[in-house]
Formats: sequence, structure tokens, C-alpha cells
Amino acid sequence: MSALAASAPDAEPDDLEARLRHQRAAFHAELPVAPAIRRDRLRRAIDLLVRNEDRFVDALSADYGHRSPTQSRITDIMATVKPLRHALAHVDRWMKPEKRKVELPLWLFGARARVEYQPKGVVGVIAPWNFPVHLTFTPLAQIFAAGNRAMVKPSEHTPATSALMAELCATAYDPAELVVVTGGAEVGQRFARLPFDHLIFTGGATVARHILRAAAEHLVPTTLELGGKSPVVIGRGADLTRAAERIAAGKMLNAGQVCLAPDYVLVPAAREAAFVDALRAAVAAMWPEQVDHPDCTAIIDARNHARLAALLDDARAAGAEVVALNPGDEDFTAAAAHQMPLHLVRRPDATMRVMREEIFGPILPIVPYDRVDDAIDHIVAGERPLALYHFGDDATERRRLLDRTLSGGVTLDDVILHGTTEDLPFGGIGASGMGTYHGFDGFRTFSHARAIYHQPRFDIARLAGFKPPYGDRTAKTLRREISG
Repeated sequence: MSALAASAPDAEPDDLEARLRHQRAAFHAELPVAPAIRRDRLRRAIDLLVRNEDRFVDALSADYGHRSPTQSRITDIMATVKPLRHALAHVDRWMKPEKRKVELPLWLFGARARVEYQPKGVVGVIAPWNFPVHLTFTPLAQIFAAGNRAMVKPSEHTPATSALMAELCATAYDPAELVVVTGGAEVGQRFARLPFDHLIFTGGATVARHILRAAAEHLVPTTLELGGKSPVVIGRGADLTRAAERIAAGKMLNAGQVCLAPDYVLVPAAREAAFVDALRAAVAAMWPEQVDHPDCTAIIDARNHARLAALLDDARAAGAEVVALNPGDEDFTAAAAHQMPLHLVRRPDATMRVMREEIFGPILPIVPYDRVDDAIDHIVAGERPLALYHFGDDATERRRLLDRTLSGGVTLDDVILHGTTEDLPFGGIGASGMGTYHGFDGFRTFSHARAIYHQPRFDIARLAGFKPPYGDRTAKTLRREISG
């Protein structure tokens, strides 16, 4: 463990409860949370990230063994500052009450209705290891914009980054506003059982089930951002060169350790060989050398590297063709970190682990299909994915794919990008998650939408005959309202 990690002691159970009580008391004392306070917390988060960019990049690389510094700046600094700035620019508008319609005849007598968005209180954030900075501070953008306090439990698999966040947040925020709790799985379990006012978890489905059970004890509303097997459908008229370049770039981002990474590709059988050739050319152009290259991120640790190797072994043993895209014919066993080239698994069957498990690494199964309905049937037969991708120019084919499938989100003619668009809701469906955040959708997720009805001075219920004693006026009103 690094010196950074050692500087952040694990939290004790009583300490976690005390921190939550302290934050909740401060929250209630502060109500209502003024726009200036919300903007200040957002600005401090932006300043924390911008001033410590190099420290975060170094910590991420230490945790991974090697992580592309440029990628870290893109995915964990730039992509995190942007949602914070988006929230800062829009928080005043988001906070405005929304007028709602009142039915006839109530509005004629002066009845009015509106929705006011109130902060919920203290939000718990359980963040993963793949983008530890981004997936901590992006939800915090909407949590702070909504006027809440927050407690964060980052991953124990990125100890240097987690400890750095704990250190920097302790200098930028009062512990009544934000606290970062470090520690292993036991601390995470205790954290998940706290009676938060909302909890957001980003990670795998197996752990998510435990999170939901823990949250249920206190009826904590929970947002789950999971993953799954996000498919790419190559349409019959797709430009294979363009599709292959964009898919390869998305798949190799963070060495495939991305919840939105394309998990497998469905390609017309007649174009399968040409698509494999296009992928090979795309990888050779972007990464002619990979071993210990500064732009090539490693697998997070030996355990996950071994898991990915076992997926490939299982596919080979079951008869699939496994193709390593290694343009320089390099020896990856000599790499200083746990690096792995992109592997294609051609013509896998449904029994193979690569087709049953979320891959979360640089392995890409290629599944041929004859008709677009066959591709749709393949997708529908599995659990609902976090993302769906389509390449092609056939509008009818695309519309049929969109209408006949369900997924958390969609990017057309590229991959991943819908998840980077701050004004779109981000979230899964079914096994890929529940609830959404990002932008105004995140503000609403972390707010309580309180309905407010203002009754005029007239007693409308009595005028309508809805107060005893009931009589002819009541019957007349009922007939009119029921019959329309």
C-alpha cells in the first residue's frame, strides 16, 4: 500500500454513524439551502480538481500499475470538471418552482399548484475503481446542486486515489458538508447500511444486490449504476472502417474497464471477415506499440487480469477462434504492469463465459447474424443492457432496432458518447441499473419534488357538493365529472 493510502485510516462503525448524524444536523440547521451556498460547493470541487490535476494523474497511475496520463486527464479530470461546471451554470434555473395545472373548475376560483425541489439531506456515494474521480465527483455535481450533504466511500482497489480524495476533500470542505470514508469491504458494508436520505452505487450487479438489501433496512432510496453486456449492431450498410475505428477506440478506453464499453458486436455474416480486418487495421493505426506505452492503460490488478485470461481460455476450449490484435508482435508477459492487447473472439456460442458474463476488459466477441431481426432476438434474449450501439444508414433498420429493444441509453454511429452528454439522463434498466443522474435529471434524483397546492378562499368542495350532506348537487357534479 502506498504512503498516500496509509495516510487515510479506516473508519469505525460508531464514527460512520456519528459523521452521518453530524451532517444531518448541519443540513437541517442550514435549510433552506441558498443558491449561493450550492454554487460555492460546486466551485470548490472544480478548484480541487483543477489545482490537483497532476496529483490525481499520478495517483491513478500508481493504482493501475500504469494508466495513460492523457486518458486520466480526459476521463477523470476534464470529464469531471464539465458536469460540475454544467451544474454551476444551471443550478439557479433548476431550483425554480415548476407551475402545474389545476383542473377545471378549481383554477377558475383561484386554486394554484406548483412543485418545489427540496434537498433530501445526506446522500451516500459508493464509487468504483475504474473511474474513481469521475464517478465520485460527477454525482456530487448534482448532489451539491440539489442542496445536499454527502458521504463518499471510494473503492479500496484504488487506494492511492481514494486517499488523495480523502485528503483534498478534508481541506476543501467542512466534514459537515462532505466526507470521504476509506477502507476495505467491511467498511463498505457498514457504509451501505447507514440510514442515508439517498444512496448511489456504481459497480457490478453482484455487489448491487447486497447494497439493495442493506439499503432496504432503512428504506433508503437507491440509484444503481451497473453495467452488463452492451451490444453493438453493425448494419448492412455501415461503413466498416469508420465503425471499426470508433468501436476499437471505445473498447480500448481504460483497457475496456468501462461500464459503457461495447461488450460484443453483432455483424452481418457476409461482412464478418471484412469487419475483423477493419478492426485489425484500426488497432494497428492507433496502437502500433502497446507494451509499456504511455497511452496504453493496464488491467487494474492481477486478479482481474487472471479473470480475463480465464475467459479467453474458456472460449478456446469451447472451440472459438481467439485473435489477439498485437500489431508489433510484442511480449505482453514482459510488461511492467498487467497489460493485455485487444482480443477478438470469433463466432462464440451462448454457453461461453464471454457471452454470459460482463467482460470489463479488452475482449470483444464477434457474433454473425443473417437478418436484423436475428440480431434483435439475440439482444432481447439476454438481460437489458446499459447501452445499445448501432452503425449504419438504414433508417428503417435503425428504427426497428430502437423500437424492439430496451437499454439504458443509446449512441448511434459511435459508442459511449451518450454517457458523456450532460443534458441526457444516464442510467440503466433492469439488470443494468435503476434510476438516472447527470444534469437536471440528477438534480431531480437527489431532490424531493414536493407538491404544493394552494386552495382559494372559496370552499370549492362545498360548492361542488362534495361535503356532507350529499344531495342533488353532488349527483349532478359526479355525473358531469364521470361522464366527461
